[in-house]
Amino acid sequence: MSLPGQVYHVTAVTRDRQAWFADFHVACTAVRAFREPAALGDARLLAWVLMPDHVHWLLQLGERMPLEMVVARMKAAVGVQANRVLFRAGPLWAPAFHDRALRREDDLRATARYIVANPLRAGMVDHLGDYPFWDSVWLNPV
Repeated sequence: MSLPGQVYHVTAVTRDRQAWFADFHVACTAVRAFREPAALGDARLLAWVLMPDHVHWLLQLGERMPLEMVVARMKAAVGVQANRVLFRAGPLWAPAFHDRALRREDDLRATARYIVANPLRAGMVDHLGDYPFWDSVWLNPV
């Protein structure tokens, strides 16, 4: 069930867990694509981390688009742009995604910290600042 204003932790994996985003240029292209306002619609991206074969998004829905549509648009935007850089065609993402609606008592900042710490837990870096593909709105006050 998709509720306006609800915050969701979404995980999407690449098709066959291909590590497309291990390539720096492909990862940069993906980040630009999913941060585009056209991809997000009226949803708000609160935190994210792009891993070599998957992405975690902390999304707050707006009033107009259900979660399935926001995720589909973000995956499509990334797929089109990444495929151009990769000189390939075809689906980049696995068709499904996993989501968890955060409860009112859940701490959004703690969830954001958990999401962006994925590269640390995966042993990819020793310091989060050494990994370039993550962000959180709590670091960039508007």
